[in-house]
Amino acid sequence: MSAALFVGLLYSQAPSTNTVPTDAPVVETAGKKPTPPPQGVIFKVNTEKKIVSLTFDISWGEKAPGPILDILEQKGVKKATFFLSGPWTTTHPEIAKRIKTLGYEIGNHGHKHDDFNKYPNEWIQEQVSKAETAIFDTTGVKTKLIRTPNGAWDKRVVQKLNQMGYAVIQWNTDSRDWMRPGPDKIVERVLTKAIPGDIILMHASDSALQTVDALPRIIDGLKQKGYEFATVSELIAGVDVKSKQE
Repeated sequence: MSAALFVGLLYSQAPSTNTVPTDAPVVETAGKKPTPPPQGVIFKVNTEKKIVSLTFDISWGEKAPGPILDILEQKGVKKATFFLSGPWTTTHPEIAKRIKTLGYEIGNHGHKHDDFNKYPNEWIQEQVSKAETAIFDTTGVKTKLIRTPNGAWDKRVVQKLNQMGYAVIQWNTDSRDWMRPGPDKIVERVLTKAIPGDIILMHASDSALQTVDALPRIIDGLKQKGYEFATVSELIAGVDVKSKQE
């Protein structure tokens, strides 16, 4: 993909940087030289191609995930990214395994669903590692993407996660399904705000059951606009990394 990765460095009260720390961890990629994970916070990819990534956070419940997976299957959407919390993965292993079996990408959503920026680095290390272990033990996936609980972060948090080898994934289009505004509002918001290279935030937790009703129309609407779907990793793979401050 000929594109520039849009990495937002919205660090409050701190200068931005376009450089990769010399102590940044490396990520092994088959057939390629080791490269450090993208630094900063990723919201979207700058591209003219009509391609987006549907992402779903799951931290609790069992009513929404199954139907959402059914819809993705029925609509022929083979690429999406799910961010799973550690405890949910442990208590819902069959659903987590189904996500993996269907070929969807799995990212880390932490262990305790609390704001990372409220805690020291040692706590962050522990929480991410717990979730990482739970996801690996259940699905065999070693996570390299993370979306922090509640999307909470600051410069210190992001630097710590980058140092752990994680790409920090946020979103450019928020469906706001967690606010339960009604399926029509969720559909309208996504279809009017989505742009090429977008990372779209949705939830597959039981706090956002309206997503089940909205998702088929979102998929149909995006397809009608000419969009194709990719995982987050596919969206950002092979692009020239550039940092940009908003």
